[in-house]
Amino acid sequence: MHVKLKKRYLFLLAGISLLLFWFSIRPSNDRDWNRDQALLPYAEIEGDAVQMHNIRNFTYRSTDDYDIAYYDKTYNLDNLESLWYVVEPFSDWKGAAHTFLSFGFKGSEFVGISVEIRKEKGEKFSSLWGLFKQYELMYVIGDEQDLIKLRSNFRKDDVYVYPVRAPKDKIQQLFVSMVERANQLQKKPEFYNTLTNTCTTNIVRHINAISPKRVPLSFKVLFPGYSDELAYDLGLLDTDLPFEQARTRYRINERAIQYADSPDFSNKIRTMSGSSGL
Repeated sequence: MHVKLKKRYLFLLAGISLLLFWFSIRPSNDRDWNRDQALLPYAEIEGDAVQMHNIRNFTYRSTDDYDIAYYDKTYNLDNLESLWYVVEPFSDWKGAAHTFLSFGFKGSEFVGISVEIRKEKGEKFSSLWGLFKQYELMYVIGDEQDLIKLRSNFRKDDVYVYPVRAPKDKIQQLFVSMVERANQLQKKPEFYNTLTNTCTTNIVRHINAISPKRVPLSFKVLFPGYSDELAYDLGLLDTDLPFEQARTRYRINERAIQYADSPDFSNKIRTMSGSSGL
């Protein structure tokens, strides 16, 4: 009996020690980051004017060979005209995918906001390790010439760019919400989590914050390769086509390659315009 009790105390002590260690692991913005994720974006918001800093616009020769470039730009919320949902499946298994949003402004200007892990030098993504406080979270704000072309032309992944059906005021609120979250992460870092703090779960939180319960809990959020199907079923995609036809229509890879060097790249890869219910 004494031996059994001693073992229980040892197990309890080990469990407490493990919990203390777990809670002692803190996220940080001060690490030896990959070159492509060294700078965090941020913005100042004054009325309808959003002054963005560190908008990423790299020029790629391959996924590992690129010229680093950022720019600053002020956007007027009143000029926001469209919202686009981008899905990038990256595995033979359909459930694995990256998702992000792109915002279209008057004058054919687009800026993407992509929630990603912030990798340290030499670090590779693992969905398993993503459960264990291995990666910080960052919001990459970037030009479509970077965020889309990297995926379609250099990673050679399928990329789908869907128009979203949403009124202008909801698009504005969504944009501001995501920019404010980017600002928050610059001051208070967070860990990525494969189940609870991902590219898609963050998009859902932003949407549901401005339109409560608009996107329900679904395995298609946890497995974002199915998230475009969920968005279609919820009426969020601005199309009257059957889903499989819409997927074919909004796959942009051939056009992205054809118009890779076009200054009108963002318009060239789109075939339909989207506009108005989050």
